[in-house]
Amino acid sequence: MVFSYFRNRTGYIVLGITLGHLLLISTQVNNERGVPVLEAIVFGMFAEVQRVGTTVLNSGKGVWTDYLALQTVRDENKKLKEQVSRLQVQQQEDRALMSEVRGLRELLDFRPSSSFETIAATLIGSSASPEFRTVTINKGKADGVRPDMAVITPAGVVGRIITPNERASQVQLLIDRNAAAGAMLERSRSQGIVVGGGSNYLSVNYLSRMSDIRTDDQVVTSGVDGIYPKGLLIGQVESFQLGVLDFTEIVIRPAVDFSSLEHVLIIVTPLVTTNFEDAG
Repeated sequence: MVFSYFRNRTGYIVLGITLGHLLLISTQVNNERGVPVLEAIVFGMFAEVQRVGTTVLNSGKGVWTDYLALQTVRDENKKLKEQVSRLQVQQQEDRALMSEVRGLRELLDFRPSSSFETIAATLIGSSASPEFRTVTINKGKADGVRPDMAVITPAGVVGRIITPNERASQVQLLIDRNAAAGAMLERSRSQGIVVGGGSNYLSVNYLSRMSDIRTDDQVVTSGVDGIYPKGLLIGQVESFQLGVLDFTEIVIRPAVDFSSLEHVLIIVTPLVTTNFEDAG
């Protein structure tokens, strides 16, 4: 065991002496370019380390640069989307404003050509029921509104006032299932009664089967109901067929688009009073 220890120690010493000689020789021996071999070896090792380090560093810089560029693109994309959203909202507001201006201009153009005294009003609410079709307007008793005043637009008949409050009123639309109005065919002057059904169409009842009817005939108010003045447009004949009891059933396409109502006119009717002293 002792012998083995000395043998190993001797081997290490010999190896050390050999490496020392090699190092000494390498410092004295030059390569073909006149550079000491040891210096060339050390330089090559450090050069390789530097090359690898530079490659890794450049690669890291490239990844970081790409990340920063991607983040910049994402930020710009987010800003562009926000700008587009704002522009879309602004465009919708502009369209709504233009539509409202057109509606008000139509009312202003219609009022001078009308022989009725009218009150302009704006819708502020509507009923949720699909059959009982009513809307609320922003004019009431304080503005001279009374029950059973006719409500119209430049397009035609809308309905009648049913419940006026001090500053607002409820309007029963003509398409309400409980609504009705005296009507006649403008061309043939045949008369009947227009009734609503809760849908977007109207029908004419009690029109004689002998009446001269054509598709697209215009239907106007007859004035016999005491609510709607004579001659206001109600709609056009969509279809007709022979009904019961010698009457013709007619489906009317309303002249007013009830789904897009915004502004209306209330026809002011004079308040009827009775002078009992004169009567006596």
